[in-house]
Amino acid sequence: MSDRLAVLPQYLFPKQALTAFAGWVASRERGWVTTEIIRRFVAKYQVNMDEALDSDIASYRSFNDFFTRALKPGARPLAAADLVCPVDGAISQFGAIERDQIFQAKGHSYSTTAVVGGDAALAAQFQDGSFATLYLSPRDYHRIHMPCDGRLTRMIYVPGDLFSVNPVTARGVPGLFARNERVVCVFESARGPFVLILVGATIVGSMATVWHGVVNPPRGKDVREWHYPDEPTSAIRLRQGEEMGRFLLGSTVVMLFPRGPLGFNTDWAPGGAVRLGEAMAQQPWKNSHSGL
Repeated sequence: MSDRLAVLPQYLFPKQALTAFAGWVASRERGWVTTEIIRRFVAKYQVNMDEALDSDIASYRSFNDFFTRALKPGARPLAAADLVCPVDGAISQFGAIERDQIFQAKGHSYSTTAVVGGDAALAAQFQDGSFATLYLSPRDYHRIHMPCDGRLTRMIYVPGDLFSVNPVTARGVPGLFARNERVVCVFESARGPFVLILVGATIVGSMATVWHGVVNPPRGKDVREWHYPDEPTSAIRLRQGEEMGRFLLGSTVVMLFPRGPLGFNTDWAPGGAVRLGEAMAQQPWKNSHSGL
């Protein structure tokens, strides 16, 4: 069966209603019922609870509490790299941005302008830059961390579809990551700007950041935007490896970096597994940015 044919039912599913229902179920506190759901999930997806800060599945009051579980201190040491992997997951794609086009899968690409929500000026900063797209499966740890030190400048909520983001869908739905709902987080770093995008998907109940809390719901039809000025008392600065957000049910992260020599980990390959904190890339150039 072709990938396009395989994803055809997703065009027909009531994805918004299904996602809202899944979010409601995942947030409920149902005692032994919740524990049994978690127990079956752990068994089905072979979740490693030994590395969780709280390994007792009966202690989680809701499925969301379990799904966004913290790890034990030291479970994900940081590599000595300019950019570290921000999540546990699998590599969807990574490499060079061709002018403004980001490679999604064979036969599919999407523009930087589309993925950041239509802001051409923001997208222009990443022309001929680099990108990385990382997929989080249900079994993975679902908190997102900083690839490097950064100061938050903007956050943009972009409404959209809620297709699945698994590899089959990435091959079968054109422009997937630029058409799904997403939260675009814009940072300034010592080596220039970068963007970290949280992409929503079917049954992803919500996405949250550490500075804002839950961004969605509410879900609407309009782009929403927040600005974060560089003021001594209110600037939001996060260090490499610090948590920046989380998915309540799984999805994908897309990162954009500006033009310049960026050397990705030579062990990386599409489809390969990655872990939070491992070396992602080196940025050997320096510039005059002092946004931190």
